[in-house]
Amino acid sequence: MTSRQKNDWFARILLLPLFLLIIAGCASINTPSGNEASVSSPAPAASEAPAASPAASPGAAAGQTELLVSAAASLKDALNELVPKFEAAHPDIAVNLNLGASGALQKQIEQGAPADLFISAGKKQMNALADKKLTNPELTQTLLTNDLVLIVPADSAAANVSAQDLTGSGFSKIAVGQPESVPAGMYTQQFLQHAGLWDKLMPKIVFAKDVRQVLTYVASGNVQAGFVYGSDASGEPKVKVAMKVDPSHHDPISYPAAVLAESAHPEQARAFYDYLFSQEAGDVFVKYGFKLAGK
Repeated sequence: MTSRQKNDWFARILLLPLFLLIIAGCASINTPSGNEASVSSPAPAASEAPAASPAASPGAAAGQTELLVSAAASLKDALNELVPKFEAAHPDIAVNLNLGASGALQKQIEQGAPADLFISAGKKQMNALADKKLTNPELTQTLLTNDLVLIVPADSAAANVSAQDLTGSGFSKIAVGQPESVPAGMYTQQFLQHAGLWDKLMPKIVFAKDVRQVLTYVASGNVQAGFVYGSDASGEPKVKVAMKVDPSHHDPISYPAAVLAESAHPEQARAFYDYLFSQEAGDVFVKYGFKLAGK
């Protein structure tokens, strides 16, 4: 080995530890061990923490007051047209609809669910809330009335059906709203009990969660008939009315509206309540087959 080769060899020996130290340092920086605790930024001091903001509905923009309106499912089409009209005239208010069976909505309100207004398809549910002082008595009034009808699929041969006809083989399934929670179901039960047929028809009855589900069952052909409101039938081309029930054979059908006593936004709730009784709203309700109270 020459003198120059020896010098190169010694130089490499001396540089090797330094090279190993550099590699180890890089590894410790880029590859944390599995036992290494994660590092998080310190929490801001109380004065630095961002202020909490109330949860916003998808329908409410910043700066808007959100009204929660619980309403009978049969009002769906009419309210879906009325809400945008109201919001256009009141850009600071967003209306969120909670639609369902009146009895179910009543229970929600009794159990503390937030709501500003309630529109029921029956007095029974509204009276139950009033008895518990959950409604504003000065802002409670009957808004609409309706008719109870029997509908069949539009292509059905059934026409001018009587209550007794429902016992025949042509009607194996009849949709009815749950009487305990659906006012239309309660009216239907009263009518069929008056005719002496409720118990006899029980094996044929398919109970639904609300009147709109009854409408869907008939429109789809899953049942041969169903009891709904005249307003429901008027807006569905896949069904036709086969019988209009004598209103003297059941309790009067009424739709009371009320501002709730625990409303978080009583002024805005009053504005929407007043709008429901306006001429503009009345025209829309009539368009969808409802009748205005007192007319």
